[in-house]
Amino acid sequence: MNIEVKIPAVGESITSGVLSIWHKKEGDSVSRDELLFTLETDKVSQEVMAADSGVLHIKVPEGQEVKIGQVVAEIAPGQAAAPSKAAAPEPAKPAPVEKAPAPTPAPAPAAIVAAKPTTVVSASGDEARTTRKKLSPLRRKIATQLVMAQQTAAILTTFNECDMSAVMALRKELQEEFTKKHGVKLGFMSFFIKAVVDALQAIPSINSRIDGDDLVTSSAYDIGVAVGTERGLIVPVVRDCDRLSFADIESRLAGYATKAREGKISLDDLKGGVFTISNGGTYGSLLSTPILNPPQSGILGMHKIQERPVVAKGQIVARPMMYLALSYDHRVVDGKEAVTFLVRVKDCIENPARLLLGA
Repeated sequence: MNIEVKIPAVGESITSGVLSIWHKKEGDSVSRDELLFTLETDKVSQEVMAADSGVLHIKVPEGQEVKIGQVVAEIAPGQAAAPSKAAAPEPAKPAPVEKAPAPTPAPAPAAIVAAKPTTVVSASGDEARTTRKKLSPLRRKIATQLVMAQQTAAILTTFNECDMSAVMALRKELQEEFTKKHGVKLGFMSFFIKAVVDALQAIPSINSRIDGDDLVTSSAYDIGVAVGTERGLIVPVVRDCDRLSFADIESRLAGYATKAREGKISLDDLKGGVFTISNGGTYGSLLSTPILNPPQSGILGMHKIQERPVVAKGQIVARPMMYLALSYDHRVVDGKEAVTFLVRVKDCIENPARLLLGA
């Protein structure tokens, strides 16, 4: 009896996804626990393995949307590998000589669409240079979340800038010893996570969210870090940052970076964040207004470090400066609290020794 290959459950709120890639072809022999296909949902990418050995018979081609529990293939145990569908067809019999038929009109664009439903190329005008394809589930989810954030929260952004000299000098001084001891580099993000935790402890309203008619304040310090991937933006969560050392935070960030590259971020990795940090400086952004990650009430935008002239002790000097942006839900957070929070983050970054002493 053939073994059915079904779309697995990947989270209680996920009902469908896209079968993005078949890693095996029709008629291929597969072994137990060998990678069969990749499922993309609106939250995670899931690799699905073979439950048994045999020959694969595909029922649903890649690129199709599928439901949880849907049968997409069968594995025939013990079957010999079937010949490839690409094998040359039998020679056609000679056709009787007839008069040449009248020319057949070219197929209408609708026929071309039917052949390739995921990509449409227009045949005339400016659209001849465009392509059309369906949004991935993750991109659809991102679009929905961003629009919802704009429509439901009273988003306001406040700005400041911080001098990165002290952090850069401390990293340079400690980097070699830190890397040897912990096996990871000391980055900027761990400083900002620790600074955010310090500021959240001082201004707990930013660690709150609206739930119906209630205001829910968290005592956890689970910080989401926005990560750009080929599939879109994801926000894995570093949990209990108030209890983690700098080395613990850097190790967890490195682990998430690896999982993101390999498409192995799980649903549990994305749950439960109370605040988000987004580093647009990675891509060269000098200043931006980050959008909230619902239902959170605050997000910190980091930006590119750039040498600028500043006044220090009455002298104009060059300093490595970074603009900071805090977007917050004004329904929950007052302007005074938001500004105080951002100044606290700035002070922590400009005086990083106290963060290290408290870690």
